Amino acid sequence: MKALVLAGGTGSRLRPLTHTSAKQLVPIANKPVLFYGIEALVEAGVSEIGIVTGDSAAEVEAAVGDGSRFGARVTYIPQGAPLGLAHAVLVAREWLADDDFVMYLGDNFVIGGITELVADFRAERPDARVLLTKVADPSSFGVAELDPDGHIERLEEKPRAPRSDLALVGIYLFTPAVHDAVQAIRPSARGELEITDAIQWLVEHERVVSATVITGYWKDTGSAADMLEANRSALEGLRPAQLGSVDTASQLVGPVRVEEGATVVRSRIVGPAVIGGGSVVTDSYVGPSTSVGQGCVIDGSEVEFSIVLGRARIEHAGRIAGSLIGRDAHITGAPQAPRAHCLVVGDHSRVQITS
Repeated sequence: MKALVLAGGTGSRLRPLTHTSAKQLVPIANKPVLFYGIEALVEAGVSEIGIVTGDSAAEVEAAVGDGSRFGARVTYIPQGAPLGLAHAVLVAREWLADDDFVMYLGDNFVIGGITELVADFRAERPDARVLLTKVADPSSFGVAELDPDGHIERLEEKPRAPRSDLALVGIYLFTPAVHDAVQAIRPSARGELEITDAIQWLVEHERVVSATVITGYWKDTGSAADMLEANRSALEGLRPAQLGSVDTASQLVGPVRVEEGATVVRSRIVGPAVIGGGSVVTDSYVGPSTSVGQGCVIDGSEVEFSIVLGRARIEHAGRIAGSLIGRDAHITGAPQAPRAHCLVVGDHSRVQITS
């Protein structure tokens, strides 16, 4: 069995971060979300991995390499334009050959792995298996209807009037039967080859399409809010460690990981939280559900329920919460009266200010 990992797309909901970085490489608990998927695949015994890339191909290849660090063999498959998930299967046809495969969306985050799912698929070998989960707003996802035996009866992509609350999770398992479906379908109204249409084709041609409803944690990390929630969930399993320098005037409360080379001075860190290597936290409070990347500076500030990416500086900025702060960002307090906010804000940014 092979794996097809999708790492293309524009990441429009995570702009402006994705103007300069692939959305699959934005970190959760200081590890790129893409790495969680690769590790889950290898743990499930799938080590032959094809990564479908787009405009951020060079960055993805630099981060993942040949896959050996994960115990995998990685092949890169360029997708000229983001024309849909089924289109990714189409461009990977030669590499996939006639093998069964897992298709894994690189910005999806699942706690608990997929080992049991892969084992069940290998044992039962339906033509396709999809993962489903109940969601509050099904209209934002592909939605499935099941028959009494748990098989897929109907699929619809982002329906205006959903017939169920079961959304497709971005992990699919296929036999080579899916290639006939991908060849047969036509682009949707938004100009993409939809994987939901391909699976629906299998259903209509009486192929066996089964479903697994998961109750564990899953997030499509396509938005800042989803990233923060996934970060919170990942940090719940944090193993505390004090590998860096923490002075006697500082407090570490709960599960806190201070990476090697990090420095904490006269500060209070309340876990779950991680302070990346080379970062310096001085006269500050870092609260729960916060990950601070490598080489950051936090001075005279309060930060909680946030993701702070590498080399960001937060200095005398008051209290920051529920924020996603990009690499090399610099946030400072206003130095003098009259009190005012002074901002340099890029395209597609979102800023929330309280007076």
